[in-house]
Amino acid sequence: MAANLVTTTYLKDYTPPAYLIDKTFLAFSISEGATRVSSRLLMRRNPMAAAGQPLVLNGQDLQLLSIAIDDKPLSAADYQLGDETLTIASVPEAFTLRCETQIHPEKNTSLEGLYRSRTMYCTQCEAEGFRKITYYLDRPDVMSEFETTIIADAGSFSTMLSNGNCVADVEEGGKRKVTWHDPFPKPCYLFALVAGNLSCIEDHFVTCSGRDVTLQIFVEEKDLEKCEHAMASLKNAMRWDEEVYGREYDLDIFMIVAVDDFNMGAMENKGLNIFNTSCVLAHPQTTTDAGFQRVEAVVAHEYFHNWSGNRVTCRDWFQLSLKEGFTVYRDAEFSADMNSRAVKRIEDVSLLRTVQFAEDAGPMAHPVRPDSYMEISNFYTVTIYEKGSEVVRMLANILGPQKFREATDLYFSRFDGQAVTCEDFVQSMEEVSGFDLTQFRHWYSQAGTPELTIADSYDAESQCYSLSVKQATPATPGQPHKLPFHIPCKVSLYGEAGAFALNLQGQLLDAERADNTELVLDITEAEQQFLFTGLSEKPTPSLLRGFSAPVKIHYDYSAEQLAHLMQMDSDGFSRWDASQSLIIQVLQGVMQGQDVSMAETLLLSACKTLLEDASLDAAMVALMLTLPAESYLMDLQQAADPALIHQTRRALQLRIAEALEAEWRAVYQRLAVPAQGQSGDAIAARSLRNVALGYLMLLGDEPSIRACWQQYQVADNMTNRLAALRALVNTSAAQQQAEAALADFYQQWQGESLVVNMWLQVQASCELPGTLARVEVLLQHPAFDYTNPNKVRALVAGFATGNPAAFHADNGEGYRFLADQVLHLNHLNPQIASRLLTPLTRWRGIEPVRAALMKQELQRIMADSTLSKDVYEVVSKSLAV
Repeated sequence: MAANLVTTTYLKDYTPPAYLIDKTFLAFSISEGATRVSSRLLMRRNPMAAAGQPLVLNGQDLQLLSIAIDDKPLSAADYQLGDETLTIASVPEAFTLRCETQIHPEKNTSLEGLYRSRTMYCTQCEAEGFRKITYYLDRPDVMSEFETTIIADAGSFSTMLSNGNCVADVEEGGKRKVTWHDPFPKPCYLFALVAGNLSCIEDHFVTCSGRDVTLQIFVEEKDLEKCEHAMASLKNAMRWDEEVYGREYDLDIFMIVAVDDFNMGAMENKGLNIFNTSCVLAHPQTTTDAGFQRVEAVVAHEYFHNWSGNRVTCRDWFQLSLKEGFTVYRDAEFSADMNSRAVKRIEDVSLLRTVQFAEDAGPMAHPVRPDSYMEISNFYTVTIYEKGSEVVRMLANILGPQKFREATDLYFSRFDGQAVTCEDFVQSMEEVSGFDLTQFRHWYSQAGTPELTIADSYDAESQCYSLSVKQATPATPGQPHKLPFHIPCKVSLYGEAGAFALNLQGQLLDAERADNTELVLDITEAEQQFLFTGLSEKPTPSLLRGFSAPVKIHYDYSAEQLAHLMQMDSDGFSRWDASQSLIIQVLQGVMQGQDVSMAETLLLSACKTLLEDASLDAAMVALMLTLPAESYLMDLQQAADPALIHQTRRALQLRIAEALEAEWRAVYQRLAVPAQGQSGDAIAARSLRNVALGYLMLLGDEPSIRACWQQYQVADNMTNRLAALRALVNTSAAQQQAEAALADFYQQWQGESLVVNMWLQVQASCELPGTLARVEVLLQHPAFDYTNPNKVRALVAGFATGNPAAFHADNGEGYRFLADQVLHLNHLNPQIASRLLTPLTRWRGIEPVRAALMKQELQRIMADSTLSKDVYEVVSKSLAV
């Protein structure tokens, strides 16, 4: 794409819409090969906008058949048709605009707008897909009441759905016409339509005010038995939202449709949520424990959007985290209440550190509320979602549970039915709490990950202990200098016998607290000092407990201190964090040629203690004994050497396996009694047993391989079966069993698309030599399809993101492979193409030889004159100086 054809949209240039749409009437005449869309829009000038502006409608890939104002047809001279706009120079103060367009869903591989997924027609309109349906004011601050009629040959589709409540379903003249009415004004990005032959499970939910709501999940008939978990999750989410936030559902019906071809995880369309099948379907035979938990979380997330996103929506796309960050926080709290709070927190922080911190350090770094974008689809990022959630979490912790609930109540009531901003959300927090959050707002406007450098000292005579804190945030594109953040850092201090009661000089203790062993340090300056009194010995600080802020901590822990926290800390996250820090200390010491024997001994001793204590939460132990991901270890180094990191990490894994072989075998046997169902204990037992299996398979001995092969053969759930398959595939001494298992797995599950995706991903992430050649063969396999994003993510991203060792091969073949895939998908599905690019964009953090090869592939992509906006933005920013 030529650079002069790409425009940048800036937050500072926001202006209110010149026109509003009070009511939208849509009619879809669906037939094979072409669909006609008739729209009738009741429009008027916006009294808040400047007068005399032309009417500019958005439209893309549309064939305009007719257009009229107040039933008067317009000639070609009355409007101007551009590539992505339709402009009418003069319109009345209030008028009815009629428009008819023709579109071709069968050819729509971008999966935006109306498209066909196998035999089903469906929509995806967020962020700007509605403009591929008809000419419209496609922006989130234009909210309209929608009535939609779907027309098709009688008998073509048993399922014809849209937003709101069904108000008519008739057959006449050989056509079936189904009309839906949504009484709640919404932006067009929340529009949804589905037409197909689907089966349905139905249930009901009685709201807190006594209304009966019909709940329906639509899937292909073969998948009906996989919907019970999603339905239970939906009912749990509805009940939780009433109890925790006082939010009651507002329509008579709530529908979910599972679609196999979908760019995202799911979409919160009002009353008709369209989901990727991977986020709806769950059954022990076909779904892992992680898959079950993902379904629960995503169902809750999209339901929670009914208020935090639909009833109160975004004024513009720069405010995307207003709905996404807030809703991710809500779904995380829901999942924590439904399962293990500590394990959920660890999983979320691990994702943030591994993916979001890297994004903050890369060319696509942006604030939680961005200042500009070329293609809005590129800003559906972990910064907007996950870091945005952490910002809301900090607000919730600063205000406390009662005030935060009062503030959200105020926010929902004051802005119900409006399109608002992040500032409106923060102001609600300020108004209720009385706190000045001026400095806190930097979290919305500044990019990058703040870093806290902490030093301490102890005076035995005065029994005083001080913490000196410095904060700094690295430069990011467009933001070389950063103002200090308001960082709430939760701390405890540990002695040999346990946590100290804390007396912080200058701060009154909360008389209502029974436990004064933990408090929050409000770090607001570039440098601060905190003095604690009454400590009988020098303590070990437990810093950033619960990951109270999305920052990096630099404190010179000794190996002894970390081992102490691993076994002593009462905070689940901090205990896990200590284990990860000790592991990293050993790994980095080895790579730097240091003597790490003492640290390694302490690590092995702590691991042994964890494995021998059957009373501990097995899921926590499994996480504590899992080494940090290679991608995260690379982010901790400048000019990282991926091969050295892989070799060092693998060597430590083998050392832990060999030194604790007896303990691993004991754990594997102790947890051999089948743990049934999705209870927390069952999930925890499976997780630790499969971690044990992974370590034992590193030994490559006959007993371990035999046990693994047996687990694969007798497994009665996908979690255990997939763990065994992955272990076999990654063990060089078990390749005969691995090939047999791969063949059996595909033969058994080839009719289950989501399970086949796991089969693809396991092979793509294999760390043994020859993986890229296998991946290239799999691209031609009948199981792979470039038009299905789930399969592209499983195979291509499974290799490029999930297999750093192979992707970073020193001859650059992994880089060339990914660039080829991006260029192939560039026009087929620009959103997926741009998201695949992420591993290449991090070339500046890699050692010079590989970095040059990565940059070369980015330059090759950039040389293509037909790049989509999605890909152009990512590549151009990645290459910018």
